[in-house]
Amino acid sequence: MPAPKKYPDELRERGVRLALESNRPISQVANDLGIQRESLRRWVRQAEADEGKRQDLLTSDGRERLKALEREVKELRRANEILKAASVFFATELDPHRQK
Repeated sequence: MPAPKKYPDELRERGVRLALESNRPISQVANDLGIQRESLRRWVRQAEADEGKRQDLLTSDGRERLKALEREVKELRRANEILKAASVFFATELDPHRQK
């Protein structure tokens, strides 16, 4: 379960819009809105990635897909370990003289 958001979505959108449209530094916009400078900087970078302006970051959709794939890999590895343990168990049951 994700952590609760510290700032509402409307404030995030407003901060990103102001930072991108105004010629003011991110730190000044953040101070005016009462939010952390680094939070606004991350939001702006992510918005630029989502718009295709940055190639060094994943888009929001890409991040979600990556997280889903990582969860799937974790689940498949766990299932694989269970199957390996079961095959060893059944192999010893069928041939009790076989070494592990």
